[in-house]
Amino acid sequence: MKVTKLVSTCDIKDCPTIYATDRDTFLVQGETPIGHGLRIPPHETLVEIPVELIRKAIRDNLI
Repeated sequence: MKVTKLVSTCDIKDCPTIYATDRDTFLVQGETPIGHGLRIPPHETLVEIPVELIRKAIRDNLI
């Protein structure tokens, strides 16, 4: 899978980030939330990202 960094909240590796793939999908890097009360299937996960990351991606016409 080819992964391309689209937008991040900082210039170092450990920040919320949105990536595009060559499979017409997005990968999202963010914090693993706890205490949400949701039932997530074992083959899925949740990540939490700042709203500003989505706003920045939209402003930059990336998504």
